[in-house]
Amino acid sequence: MAVAAATGSVAAFELGLHFNLSEGAPLSADLARVWPVLPGLERLIALAHRRRLPLAALATEFRAQRDAFTDAVGRAPAFVDGHQHVHHLPGVRELMLDALVNPSGAPSAVRNTGQVVGPGHAFKRMLIERTGGTALQRLLQDRQVRHNIALLGVYDFRGDGYRSLLRGWLAAAPDSGGLVFCHPNHGAANPGDPIGEARRHEALYLSSSAFTDDLADAGVTVGPAWRQSSNAG
Repeated sequence: MAVAAATGSVAAFELGLHFNLSEGAPLSADLARVWPVLPGLERLIALAHRRRLPLAALATEFRAQRDAFTDAVGRAPAFVDGHQHVHHLPGVRELMLDALVNPSGAPSAVRNTGQVVGPGHAFKRMLIERTGGTALQRLLQDRQVRHNIALLGVYDFRGDGYRSLLRGWLAAAPDSGGLVFCHPNHGAANPGDPIGEARRHEALYLSSSAFTDDLADAGVTVGPAWRQSSNAG
């Protein structure tokens, strides 16, 4: 969910690729030969920072997931982010951006994880920035790729206080706007989903009049989060 700090009409709904390298099985045969099952996030972070990732296979996997999205949706993804922010890891961020440049030379938008703002959860926000978010932000600026200026939405998935959290994120959003990442699910929770209950709380709030009331109270509208930045950042 994108937020903008100015009033105006709501932009058209966008669909993007949620690149996954940390849960389930690979989509491509190349990566499946290396990892029949995708590593968990902790192992993936460790391999990335030790420069031990199978980058060629990961590049093939990214293209496979992007092509599967295009086949299913009927158009290329409007933006790219990563499951558990894996798109910002060393090596992954470079191959992702290399693959995103289309024949016309215009890159897609990418979720920036380099400026994570909002109340509380300082350690988790710092972890996101320092495992690759800050470096990704510099790369997005250097390559002049459209991205959100700020990222909001970090919490521990506990309790039912999602409305209070989101009101805090809206208050913390910079004047240039930001992107609130969220995980709602109206349907039955998947067995074993560790954040299944949190998904339900998010969905109930985001589909309620309380959400629109809170947007109005904060002077915020839902709209495009992507900005074009220069090398100067």
